[in-house]
Amino acid sequence: MQNDDYSLIEKQIGYEFHNRMLLQQAFTRKSYTNETHDGDNNEVLEFIGDKVLDLVIVKALSEYYGDVNARDEYECEYSEGKLTEIKKSLVGSKMLSARIDELGFTDFLIMGKGDRKINAQNDIHVKEDLFEAILGAVAIDSDWDMQSMQDAVEMMLHLDYYIQNGFSDELDCVSLIQQWQQKRTGELPDYCFETKDNYSRYRIIHCWYSNQRKRIESGDGDIVCELRIDNGEPFVGFGYSKSQARMIAAELAYDYLNRNGLLYTMSDEIDEPSPEKAINQLQELAQKGYFSMPVYEFKETHDDNGNPIWTCKCSIKDLDEFYYQTSYSKKEAKKQAAYQTLLAVLESENGGDQ
Repeated sequence: MQNDDYSLIEKQIGYEFHNRMLLQQAFTRKSYTNETHDGDNNEVLEFIGDKVLDLVIVKALSEYYGDVNARDEYECEYSEGKLTEIKKSLVGSKMLSARIDELGFTDFLIMGKGDRKINAQNDIHVKEDLFEAILGAVAIDSDWDMQSMQDAVEMMLHLDYYIQNGFSDELDCVSLIQQWQQKRTGELPDYCFETKDNYSRYRIIHCWYSNQRKRIESGDGDIVCELRIDNGEPFVGFGYSKSQARMIAAELAYDYLNRNGLLYTMSDEIDEPSPEKAINQLQELAQKGYFSMPVYEFKETHDDNGNPIWTCKCSIKDLDEFYYQTSYSKKEAKKQAAYQTLLAVLESENGGDQ
């Protein structure tokens, strides 16, 4: 790894290493050390990070959903079963793998020839292991400092966002701002953190918690996050954690871009629409928050000769309309239904002028 690589990763996870060899070890697969006999791999760090993740998530859920009541007893609004369900969603392979993809960390994996041959960096469990190994490295480097471990989990996982919004279709503005900045400049957004006591420039007038609709006046929260996009003036978020402050700053930036017509349109996000690409193009737009995931429903009938005829209905929850296409091929019916739906959403974005 180069110094710039270390700095990029540290910026993304909100932690600066004293011993960067631990960070390198977190990215080193066993296949590499088996072939080179050089250094240690990330397996034990992964084991440590798995436990760190559990601890931080349980702490966050217990603090967010419960408190000590007037009888000095801990009281929680959710049952043990519900908390377990939420925790599984937050620490599951699918979630951790998706976050590693968004962070772009697989580019830095150090792998042996065998791993490279099978493209192991694309394996969901390899990405899950990497997520946990990074947390393990933070734990060791910080001498198990709880705040450092918590900050790393919150920054890597967008923990405040998911706890406040659940797993709904609410906009994840941190991810959207990152996509906007990378598309525009090829670089990551520039987030800087300070404590309130050390921060002297106040641009923010007000912001809010998404779940409580509670206004936060300028100065509330102990952590200040300053976000600059496109080298412009900063957007400033205040929160009680780095993750929360970053989320608020990103919401302000997204709102500014949206109000000023600076966001990319759906047409900007995809290649020229075509029946062959339409299914993937709809999914890509849904993943970027433009609408909910399309739903496909099929009905089979038969012609006079007994041959199957497939009708596919493509619908999107956010839209009032849905589209049918019929074909002797189930696959073709789905492609055409997706294509008609894609054309409709692009036309609606352009005011019906497409």
